[in-house]
Amino acid sequence: MIRYHAVVFDFDSTLSAIEGVEWIAARVGPAEAAAIAEEVNAAMAGKIPLEAIYAARMTRIRPSAQDLAELGDAYRDNVAPGAHEVIQRLRDAGVVMHVVSGGFREGLLPLALDLGFAKSEVHAVSIHSNPDGSYKGFDTHSPLVTQLGKLDVVASLGLPSPALMVGDGATDAAARPSVDAFAAYTGFVQRDAVVRVADHVVTSFEEIESLVIG
Repeated sequence: MIRYHAVVFDFDSTLSAIEGVEWIAARVGPAEAAAIAEEVNAAMAGKIPLEAIYAARMTRIRPSAQDLAELGDAYRDNVAPGAHEVIQRLRDAGVVMHVVSGGFREGLLPLALDLGFAKSEVHAVSIHSNPDGSYKGFDTHSPLVTQLGKLDVVASLGLPSPALMVGDGATDAAARPSVDAFAAYTGFVQRDAVVRVADHVVTSFEEIESLVIG
C-alpha cells in the first residue's frame, strides 16, 4: 500500500554521509573546517538562519570546478546504505521523487543521477566557475540559500498528495507546510531540535521504504 505518493529528499547527511560545504572547507584548512562545521550545525539545528552565513562562507571557501568534481566522487563513496535499492523500489512503485538541497548542484548531481533522478528532479544551488575552473560565484537568486527556501521550492513542484519530506536539518523541517509529513532522517546525524518537530523519525532507507510503501 502506498502511503505517500511523493517523497522529497534532502541530500547532505541524507542521501550521502557527506556535508559538502564541510568537505570543501577541510581542503582550505583545519581552522576553516572547524568554523564551517560549527556554522553548519547551528544552521541545521535552526539556531541561525542559513541566509546569515551562506554568502560569507562561500567567499571563504571558494570551491573550484575541480573541488566540486572531487566532492562528487566523495558523495558517491559515502552514499547512504540502501539508498540505491530503496529509491529504485519506490520508483518502481510509482512514487514521485525529487532532491531539494542547499548544497552545490555541480557536486551532488553525479550521485543523484546514479540514484536515478533526472536533472529536472534535482534542485540545488548552482556554482559558477571561471574559464580556468576557479570560483566565480553562486546563484544568489536561489531560494535554497535561505532558511525557508525549501518550503518555497517544494511548494512549486506540484507534488501529488500525500507527500513526504525526508532530511536531517532545520531547513528540511521548515518545508513541512508544503508537504503532508516530515520524516527526520537520523542515519548519519541526529539533531534533537529537528527530531522534536518531525512527524516520523527514520534511521535507515529501509525504514523510509516501510513508511512510504509498506
